[in-house]
Amino acid sequence: MAAVGEVSDEIKDVGQPAGGSLTSQNLPASVSETIVDQQPQSSEGEEKLRPTTNTLVPTAMGQYDGAEYVTIGEAHTPRMDNFKKVSVLPLIFLIFYEVSGGPFGVEDSVHAAGPLLALLGFLVFPFIWSIPEALITAEMGTMFPENGGYVVWVASALGPYWGFQQGWMKWLSGVIDNALYPVLFLDYLKSGIPALGGGLPRVIAVLALTLVLTYMNYRGLTIVGWVAVLLGVFSILPFVVMGFISIPKLEPSRWLEVNLHDVDWNLYLNTLFWNLNYWDSISTLAGEVENPKKTLPKALFYALILVVCGYFFPLLAGTGALPVDRELWTDGYFSDIAKMLGGVWLRWWVQAAAAMSNMGMFVAEMSSDSFQLLGMAERGMLPEFFAKRSRHGTPLVGILFSASGVILLSWLSFQEIVAAENFLYCFGMILEFIAFVRLRMKYPAASRPYKIPVGTVGSILMCVPPTILIGVVLALSSLKVALVSLAAVVIGLVMHPGLKYVEKKRWLKFSISPDLAVLDPSGHESTDTSLR
Repeated sequence: MAAVGEVSDEIKDVGQPAGGSLTSQNLPASVSETIVDQQPQSSEGEEKLRPTTNTLVPTAMGQYDGAEYVTIGEAHTPRMDNFKKVSVLPLIFLIFYEVSGGPFGVEDSVHAAGPLLALLGFLVFPFIWSIPEALITAEMGTMFPENGGYVVWVASALGPYWGFQQGWMKWLSGVIDNALYPVLFLDYLKSGIPALGGGLPRVIAVLALTLVLTYMNYRGLTIVGWVAVLLGVFSILPFVVMGFISIPKLEPSRWLEVNLHDVDWNLYLNTLFWNLNYWDSISTLAGEVENPKKTLPKALFYALILVVCGYFFPLLAGTGALPVDRELWTDGYFSDIAKMLGGVWLRWWVQAAAAMSNMGMFVAEMSSDSFQLLGMAERGMLPEFFAKRSRHGTPLVGILFSASGVILLSWLSFQEIVAAENFLYCFGMILEFIAFVRLRMKYPAASRPYKIPVGTVGSILMCVPPTILIGVVLALSSLKVALVSLAAVVIGLVMHPGLKYVEKKRWLKFSISPDLAVLDPSGHESTDTSLR
């Protein structure tokens, strides 16, 4: 495994032959894959990726297989080159905050199922869900290193209609998820500041927090990345201290407490699912990452370790050092545990860490959501104004839309938000699994700078356990959550033809960015319009 450090893009440029422009016919036969950027002067107006029979070498997660690219007519617009890309360390913490942000919010797993099942859940669940999702994100994110992420994966495999549905469901799921962080932030502070428990002070606090963090997103992704690093270190430190303080008080027998006849499976699974998903969210801003072919898999690997440890060890300390009263284990309870173990000073530190963590999760999620809208606009799925960037390089319209959604949904309770976003997220993940397998079958030789070392059958088998889990989560959802979520799905189903009608009538302008490539491994004129 290469150490986290400098990463350099290994791009092999092919010189232009004398007396003419460079085309795919000029390429040497040894080239295995070719990405041709769109050239407006071309008669076909399309980009092609052409494989030969060369075999891609599988790699372990976090490694790079050394696949080379031949870039034809590559020309980045000033809007991309003028902004600094995100490097490995900030990307690790952006993923950390997309997925976790620390143990804040895991308390309900103990409330729902007791210490033993809570601890086992955060050890076993990553193998069922987190690792497969992270691996798929690493492969597909390096195959399509552009903003839009999973929207482009699904569109290339299943067509633009389902690509749009994926974008709608995942964006809405992300906005619902982001509405949770002001709620969780205030739940941690209300024990020290009771006025924030409800009423007008809580409403004002939600609005003020949303405005401040939205402005931070507006100022630039690089700033958000390094802020995530600082917030991450600050959020993890109090639990390290709490862990050391708890060692003399640990009683291992407390970890084994379980009552299978008194388990709220719906709350338990939703809490695990919410705390260990969203690995794919980072793909929506892959176009802003420095050398994503190498950086993205490496960052996912380190973030996975950080997330699992960040959940398991605080739970180990909290349930082992104190008698467990399941009724008390609700969101915000870690601050009370900190007071009982270390005193008021540690409680205030945990509360401050919770505040910082929720800030980190908010800005990371909003970055993902807003860059997803930008990527969809660059693919012509949304009106062109969604692709406009601010002077800081950020998607201004996408940020405003995402912030508006957060404010509208922030009145929901913690449990309602978790259940609603999980329901929509499940539908989106089913489309991702289908797209992953279909692209393996449809484009087996397409360039995959990182490739999971399994064949087609292995790809299918890898998706089976998380798909079963999705079915269980959906089956356990309440009727209210199911109806609201299905209504949101129906809105997406009719929104796409509605936007196509608007485009046809020219009421709004739609366009496709000339910097994006169309995947076509046949070497002939592309008939795959999924990305067009």
